Amino acid sequence: MKPLAFRQANAWLHTWTGLLLGWLLYAIFLTGTLSFFQEEISYWMKPELHTAGPRDDSARLALAQLEKHAPDAAQWNVSLPGPRNAALQIQWFEPGERIGKGGGQRLTLDTSSGEPVQVRETRGGSFLYRFHFELYAMPREVARWIVGIATMLMLVAIVSGVITHKKIFKDFFTFRPAKGQRSWLDAHNVTAVLALPFHFMITYSGLLLLMFMLMPWGVESAYQGDRQAFFSEAGGRGGGGRGAPIDAPRQPVKPAQMTDLAPLLAHAQQRWPQGIASLSISAPNTERAVVELRQRGGDSLLERGNGERLRFNGVTGAAMNAPKATPTPAASAVYNVFTSLHLIRFAGPPLRWMFFLSGLLGTAMIATGLVLWVVKRLPERKKLSGTPFGHRLVEMLNVGCIAGLPVAIAAYFWANRLLPAGLEQRADWEIRCFFIAWALCLLHPLLRSHKRAWLEQTSFAALLFGGLPFFALLQPSSSLITTVSQGHWLLAGMDLALLASAALLALATWHIARHQAMPSKLRLTRKVTQEAAA
Repeated sequence: MKPLAFRQANAWLHTWTGLLLGWLLYAIFLTGTLSFFQEEISYWMKPELHTAGPRDDSARLALAQLEKHAPDAAQWNVSLPGPRNAALQIQWFEPGERIGKGGGQRLTLDTSSGEPVQVRETRGGSFLYRFHFELYAMPREVARWIVGIATMLMLVAIVSGVITHKKIFKDFFTFRPAKGQRSWLDAHNVTAVLALPFHFMITYSGLLLLMFMLMPWGVESAYQGDRQAFFSEAGGRGGGGRGAPIDAPRQPVKPAQMTDLAPLLAHAQQRWPQGIASLSISAPNTERAVVELRQRGGDSLLERGNGERLRFNGVTGAAMNAPKATPTPAASAVYNVFTSLHLIRFAGPPLRWMFFLSGLLGTAMIATGLVLWVVKRLPERKKLSGTPFGHRLVEMLNVGCIAGLPVAIAAYFWANRLLPAGLEQRADWEIRCFFIAWALCLLHPLLRSHKRAWLEQTSFAALLFGGLPFFALLQPSSSLITTVSQGHWLLAGMDLALLASAALLALATWHIARHQAMPSKLRLTRKVTQEAAA
């Protein structure tokens, strides 16, 4: 057998690495793209918070509630409203509790009155974010290994695709509509090349985020299994005291009057134009009280988007020396830059939207590649006068994943609106609705023809997405009319994005229906021509 040439070998590699895990990569890319706006999605999914706007004295309202509910707590935390999430939340820990996201007691407050608000239980955008690298329905480490392998194959597919297409830049300026296989290849090339740097960066940085799991041997060998020592030396990754217990003081601590926080907040606000993200007070109402303010976001790629912190004596208000900064090692700096770009915690709206659109192009690149695999093999199927099982399986998976995943995401949003607010395990039921809808979409192509399945699922997805903003009219504080008139673009942007998604899906449905009608028209034309000739 004659060996394949270098470009042919890469074409074979590109085809099969793209196909074998293409459906999983499509799900990872789409949910990861939505995760760029996970905070906005989470806020939209809590309509109880939409009635009030943020106030300048949110910190004072939060501290008053902490004084009321937990005057003797070991630590207070306050998450302040921001441009991406207008919620005001408080949290406190008792002595001996472990610091962490799942610990302590929490309350969400009305930003106008400062009173506690009963908010529906939901995972919000966090579910989509966690799903894109943990897949949710399996053990976390197993899921991360699967995602890591899929990401590695994605990188192989990108590199081999660049090698395969010797006219890749010429093809970028070429699109031939209504040309069957040629059109799908042009669409695949355009979506690949237009955001090629983004595709490479997001894939490579995703591997870097998983590298300590995928390739742990260097750290294990050099540090004798003590990963925490490595992270501390590398710049504190994985540290931060999270999970550490709050020790009770060995000697009695005297009560003390807390300093007025207004001057401290004003000083921080002047120093940080982006605003204050949160504040925490350890040992409140005692002589050992320490106030820590945290900057919202941060513009340094080297610090992975983590903002600066200021610390003050909680009794006197005097500034305390921040921990001495140590130079970031070169290897850690490179790692931080790539992972900061992947997480984009530092980014403002323009860059976030650019990443979002690039992510959609990456999702479309994968989808067009999967469809192209089927279209390229249609002539072979005509010769066989039938559809091989493998081809039919790919067709069904294409419909159930490419069209079915948007249906599942829309079902997740509808479940958030329709499930009773007091339902037990409500957040879990929202997620179950997501998987039930997706499973039905995967089974649906078994019962319908290939083109009919595409048509029905894309049209249903368009109806689901388009219906959400209209359903919001039943909730005056969340309706698009109200949010636009009040300039509440945090909510209005979500509804406009839903309408744009519905429009794109409706356009896809129209093209599918138009494509379905063409063979019938051709047969009718041929029949009329034959009758006229007779």
